[in-house]
Amino acid sequence: MFILAFISEPLLYLCFSILMGSFILRIVPSSHRPDFNVKKRILMAATAGIAMLSFIPVLQVIFYLYEDIGFAKTFIMVLFTFEVGKSWIFTYLISNVLFIYIIWFDYRKKNLYAFIGLGLTFLLILALGWSSHASSIEEWKGFVIHTIHFLAVTSWVGILIVVSWASKNYSNWKNFLKWFTPVAVFCFIITVVSGLLLMNVVIDYKDYTNSWMLPYGQSLLIKHLLIIPLIVYAFINSILIRKRIKNDDYFNPIPWVKVESLIIFLIFSVTGVLGQQEPPHDIQQTLTASGLSKLFDLFYQGHTVHDSQLFIYLGINSLLLLALTLCFIGLTITAYMKKAPILFGFTMSIFTVMSLYLSLITAIQ
Repeated sequence: MFILAFISEPLLYLCFSILMGSFILRIVPSSHRPDFNVKKRILMAATAGIAMLSFIPVLQVIFYLYEDIGFAKTFIMVLFTFEVGKSWIFTYLISNVLFIYIIWFDYRKKNLYAFIGLGLTFLLILALGWSSHASSIEEWKGFVIHTIHFLAVTSWVGILIVVSWASKNYSNWKNFLKWFTPVAVFCFIITVVSGLLLMNVVIDYKDYTNSWMLPYGQSLLIKHLLIIPLIVYAFINSILIRKRIKNDDYFNPIPWVKVESLIIFLIFSVTGVLGQQEPPHDIQQTLTASGLSKLFDLFYQGHTVHDSQLFIYLGINSLLLLALTLCFIGLTITAYMKKAPILFGFTMSIFTVMSLYLSLITAIQ
């Protein structure tokens, strides 16, 4: 069940992103975006994916409770009395409406069709926010923050994924960047702010470093570190590429945008792992119950006890690793400027995350 849940979450994010990106881009005038084509069967598959993949958390609750009263009774009880079950019923109904709508109306023919598809997708995002962990803890506050966070992520990422993997060409790329760059920056800021608010629902900011001892904290740290190469590629794909396109009409920016989308999918995958970890509302209590993270225990060479307080002190080893991190960031940008293979730049991005992770772990006191 853990593997199924781990796989389902990033795929669920991908399904939402494909729908959001396709509908938003179709609304944008054709002179301000490259030609693209996401076929109806892809949108239908994404819609069906939302209906099925969003059922996995419901199934987890059922399997957790069914031994006491039986599977059938537990299934009905979870579906009609638990918020996660009721929100899935809403998701399933809206997914069916959207699925039929996509069959009957071709979003590529009229902007109005894309607007309606966008509205139905937004209803599905509301349902996801309703069933979120933040909503179960903070109710309306958690629901609103999670919904805004997910809406910003899927709008920004959806456009990026559709442009990078479904574009027929790279025409109008300069016009595309004129509006997409500020939209991406705005969505990124909203994502960071709302993400910090969501994190505070689970972990107090002052306990962030202490949470690294736990599996949840390790996953959260890696997710945050992956944002560094994402920012680097966003800089390349918005600032540097704009300059190159001015001087080279035949330059193809799409491969570099694809790498940025791969970094985002890695973040989605880590988020999937994060969703399967026990949220540490109380660090010491969780540490006593589940023990140290195996990854933390592997790299941290110091001594910890259950009431340990972790602090960051940049010694010589951590400073050297931090310098190495900056070198890898520089090599990622150099790979673009020197027209090195895309794989080289992507590898440097992974090394950036690894060296920064080791720098932080070795800095723990």
